[in-house]
Amino acid sequence: METYADWLRARSDDDLRALLSARPELVAPVPADLTALAARAATPAAISRALDRLDRFALAVLEALLVLPAPAQPKALSAAMDATSEETEAAVERLRRYGLAWGNGAANPAPGVRQALSHPAGLGPSVQEAFAGYPLDRLTTLITDLDGEEPRGFADSARLLQRLATILADPEPLIADAGPEARAALEQLAWGPPVGRVNDARRPVRVKTAETPIERLLARGLLAAEDDRTVTLPREVALHLRGGSLFRDVSPQPPPLTAAAQPAATPRATATSATARPGKSAGRRPEDLAVRAAAGEAFTAVRQIEELLERWGVEPPAVLRSGGLAVRDLRAAATLLDVEEWRAALLVEVAYATGLLTRSGDLDGEWLPTPAYDLWLMRDIAGRWTELARGWLRTDRAAGLAGERDDRDRLINALSEGMVRGGAPAVRRTTLEVLAEATAEAPTAAAISTRLTWLQPRRSGPLRDRLVGWTLREAAALGLTGFGQVVPYTRDLLDGGDPEPRLEKYLPTPVEQILIQADLTAVAPGPLVTELARELALCADVESTGGATVYRFTPESVRRALDAGRTGADLVDFLTRHSATPLPQPLTYLIDDVARRHGHLRVGSLTSYVRTDAPATLDEILADRRSGTLRLFRLAPTVLASALPRQELLDGLRAMGLAPVAEASGGGVIVTRPDAHRAEPLPSTEIVRIRPDATADTAMISAAVRALRAGDEATRHGAEQARLRAETPAGDPPRSPAMATIEQLRDAVERGARMWIGYLDQQGQASSRIVEPVRVEGGFLTGYDATRAAVQRFALHRITGVAEVDPADPNK
Repeated sequence: METYADWLRARSDDDLRALLSARPELVAPVPADLTALAARAATPAAISRALDRLDRFALAVLEALLVLPAPAQPKALSAAMDATSEETEAAVERLRRYGLAWGNGAANPAPGVRQALSHPAGLGPSVQEAFAGYPLDRLTTLITDLDGEEPRGFADSARLLQRLATILADPEPLIADAGPEARAALEQLAWGPPVGRVNDARRPVRVKTAETPIERLLARGLLAAEDDRTVTLPREVALHLRGGSLFRDVSPQPPPLTAAAQPAATPRATATSATARPGKSAGRRPEDLAVRAAAGEAFTAVRQIEELLERWGVEPPAVLRSGGLAVRDLRAAATLLDVEEWRAALLVEVAYATGLLTRSGDLDGEWLPTPAYDLWLMRDIAGRWTELARGWLRTDRAAGLAGERDDRDRLINALSEGMVRGGAPAVRRTTLEVLAEATAEAPTAAAISTRLTWLQPRRSGPLRDRLVGWTLREAAALGLTGFGQVVPYTRDLLDGGDPEPRLEKYLPTPVEQILIQADLTAVAPGPLVTELARELALCADVESTGGATVYRFTPESVRRALDAGRTGADLVDFLTRHSATPLPQPLTYLIDDVARRHGHLRVGSLTSYVRTDAPATLDEILADRRSGTLRLFRLAPTVLASALPRQELLDGLRAMGLAPVAEASGGGVIVTRPDAHRAEPLPSTEIVRIRPDATADTAMISAAVRALRAGDEATRHGAEQARLRAETPAGDPPRSPAMATIEQLRDAVERGARMWIGYLDQQGQASSRIVEPVRVEGGFLTGYDATRAAVQRFALHRITGVAEVDPADPNK
């Protein structure tokens, strides 16, 4: 009889590539052969992942295969699904592609599927399965009550179960006899789940003595007791209550994407819609208008992230002890950018996901821009947005959770680990792909959630519905959508292409000139180039934003630029070069006045110092060339300061032949043990998360198929050799003398033949390989290992034997 592994073995290479592409987790790592692949595909984890990828109709077809008599014929399957033969056959082909159904004619469920779907179609076990756990005396009592007389002859469980199945083939008289309350209880279980909780279900109940509705159902065999508190509805009874239908309403087509209700049209709007172009929805915005709106949001998001990180590069917020960003810092960011808190959390999370922002340390750290941020600033606006959009699509952090409470009623802070939701990337991409399918008005979030529930019914739930709403809101804020429509450059991004060429056509051109006025303000008539924006933000404060940005020069803002290393002349020269008008005299006076008073007082910090009562000793230290590495400078006749840590300064002075001692802050001597040591903390490591829906590379899939075929060939060749040599255990690698092995390998190198070799690893485990030898030298065999799909080196002393693979066999 053909098995699941045999069916996989008979599939073409294209079919195997389709299977591994649909279920990439099966090749991590690559199985040894197709038998191992079949075993891995049937594991509970692999089956669960594959089921999660099925739409509602395909999942229902698979459940029908479990319920219908095996093997399920195509006509019976179409009738059970109330669909056309083409629709059901397409679903079955998809199940075959996923390896969840097998068989070339009538389809059979793959191994492990029945265990993964405990109640297919919401149905419980058959009568004989449901009552198989009943003791013989209870079965006899049940049949006696239903037949009106005791069973004749010797009581046998199998015969009693068969008789019970015959009686329950038409359960309507028993249901009617149990009463309307009992029927209502059955109808609650009819469409699943077929399991209910009761009290004392194991206690035997007779028809005449049953009082409650549940007792009447148990006494008539309409419910089966699994244990003391669990009852199950037999499949035959449930199908009778359903009228013979397996499913209530399962459509082979996804639900439509409905749009939000439009307000009542005015007479003018009605006349306008009447003149609209044929075939174009009056409620859908023109594509050019949607792209312009989305590009405007994209530009704003890039500029806001730049402004935020520029501020945090100078005034970084602290990292909470529990990780994340404090609520007050998030509110300060929202105030700085003049946006809502949820949008500020989104921008912060996107910057973190893109690698532009990170924490500076494990304890008492700060949130700072990364070196990648400076490289990001060197790109144009379209390139910066592309990095942000890709980071948002792939991150597993849900920005919408910021400010909410977790299961333990703890606050979820932005940038904390509580923001992680593993399914967020898949929901974002699927939501945008569904939104891209809309051809009329922009669909509502509820319509998209309904479509996703049909596409991936096993992943539905309240969290996914919330993720859909957050995705739509965040996509609009980041410029991936305009007026609820997926714009063309976002389609390029979703398809793996480059969105920059389409996007940059709609972005405003940055300007290099500003208008400086006599009231100490500067007007930017459009977006500024990066260098001008950074320098202007350093020496002036933003006063207002809108169509044009207004900056104001103040003594504090000018002092900020001077503190950053600029001089008064630098500021005047910079503003003169970028001003479209002559520099006003009040501004030059302001800059000169602040620069004249800047730096009169100096404040510094020192790490360690050297103090003595003899100034001549300090003169000798400074005159010694060896003190150059100690970075010493004189603060007073008897005090030297250094930027080195105290212990390094002590060691350096001792190396010069001096005998200094460590001094505490109060002036006392610090006594230390010479044998005390300390270790630097280990660098923290990032946790790499692998998405469950990660796709495999096409080349890797093709190589995996070749390796599986080679491994299968090695296994089969080993079995053939075992049959030829009865003394060799079945499946063992070949064995041959050492010199004969080397001669055969050298001959194979000359002829280009493929060899089947037995090889022992370092643990002494034997394995079979199909190898194409390239050279034999230096005690090693080098060749292409078809079993591993790579060039390998084999130590000759570990090769137990070789045998040539018959080239005349087309199946090898």
